Amino acid sequence: MPETRTWQVRWQSVHRSARATARTAVRTARTAVDAAQQAWRATPRHTQQTWRLTAVSAATGLAVAIAAVAAAGPWDSGQRTAERAEAAVMDGASGEHHAADPDRAPSAPPVLPALGGPATGAAGRGAAPVPTNAGLADALDPLLKDPALGPLRTASVIDVTAGREVFGADQGEAATPASTVKLATAVAALSTRGPDHRIDTTVVMAGKDRIVLVGGGDPTLTARAPRRSDEEQPANLRTLADATARALHRRHLTKVGLGYDTSAYTGPVEHPIGPNENIAPVTPLMLDEARLDDSEHGPAPRETDPARATADTFADLLHERGITVDGDPTATGAPKGDRLAAVHSLPLSSLVERMLTYSDNDIAEALARQAALASRQPASFDGAAKAVRTALAHLHLPLSGAVFADGSGLDRSDKVSAALLSRLLLEAAAPDHPALRPVVTGLPVAAFTGTLSNRYTGQSAGAGAVRAKTGTLTGVNTLAGTVVDADGRLLVFSFMTSGTTDAQGAQRALDNLASAVANCGCR
Repeated sequence: MPETRTWQVRWQSVHRSARATARTAVRTARTAVDAAQQAWRATPRHTQQTWRLTAVSAATGLAVAIAAVAAAGPWDSGQRTAERAEAAVMDGASGEHHAADPDRAPSAPPVLPALGGPATGAAGRGAAPVPTNAGLADALDPLLKDPALGPLRTASVIDVTAGREVFGADQGEAATPASTVKLATAVAALSTRGPDHRIDTTVVMAGKDRIVLVGGGDPTLTARAPRRSDEEQPANLRTLADATARALHRRHLTKVGLGYDTSAYTGPVEHPIGPNENIAPVTPLMLDEARLDDSEHGPAPRETDPARATADTFADLLHERGITVDGDPTATGAPKGDRLAAVHSLPLSSLVERMLTYSDNDIAEALARQAALASRQPASFDGAAKAVRTALAHLHLPLSGAVFADGSGLDRSDKVSAALLSRLLLEAAAPDHPALRPVVTGLPVAAFTGTLSNRYTGQSAGAGAVRAKTGTLTGVNTLAGTVVDADGRLLVFSFMTSGTTDAQGAQRALDNLASAVANCGCR
């Protein structure tokens, strides 16, 4: 488990104090010289983006034709493991990537047959043969005995077209899932909110000369300059400041008080693991996941009060646009109505893809709370847990022994079974649940993207054919995803182990299991 470091907490405090002093000095100087109003920046035009449904058909024999994808894979579940070390080598940066660029969560490459339909290229009838229980057992049972795995070893493999489990090993036993619990978070958020839902960050009037910045729960809100790209980008605080300044000028207001509202969430702000460089305090108002540096991937010190820091930045942006903020921003409740301006997050489908590809803990906790808000539960750890469980129960998924203590998998109290993980993936691949398709399209591709970009590099059978969510905590390793077998049959799988002492060895053992399925017709 990641641990809070004394130097980090002290550094955050000193850094925050320095920033606050600098802001005060800048505002005083600006007021003294009555700086000229800068030109308003035109609001960038956001391109409508719809979520992707399914991967295109693959040729028989898995003729994988994947274009080279820029490697960008953060560590999984925010853990200080070999995965994180490998990710640091990949791009030398850190953090979830919030702008649309070559590192964005990719669409599914052409390595999967059409989800829910017959696999192509099989002899005779255009449908690949179904693997048998005995055939898969012959391939997988010896690999489950790998000494690198812990004493608890569970597995589940399901044929997508038939919707039938074709291999299982203690698949009903609940175990710590680590980051694979994000699959449950994703399914719950998509099934309650829908893939096209967007999270708003707004500004409302609160009296004749006071405004309130209202957080809606978008952790990808940014204040960084937009990147040059044809793709839709995350909501930008600069855009919100542009629109707010225009609205205030129309009302002949150039000086206002500023408050900020975080009432969308309730309950504890800190994750149960405590202050940590791998997850920010869970608040509905933050910028760039509350990072204190310019990183975009990997570990980074975080703001201790992300909402206040966001409000401070918003005040600075307003001043640049000719609006003076009277005094310091203060926490307050926002009145209903009289909205001045708003920006909207990327659609939920894109957020889900980003969360799964990069194993983003901050997005995961935000999506869990979106499920809670949609289910009329408190947007807290407890409320999110109830909402996730209720959403999965509505899909008639196997929840025996399941515990959802958080949305990210950082909490060791989380418990799910291998059967539940594979069924989550089956639902996402099912033709009658298209709203859940981002769960499949967001999975990292073995040896190519996200948290799998540095795995499977020496395994030709698994590379490109396996798409899977990884999960790593100290002593816990999981892998759950989709794979096309040697006959062209699409399968979903989950492999879980606990009590491991060699993280890299356990990862290799899980990768070998998935590769064995990819390399096997198993009839």
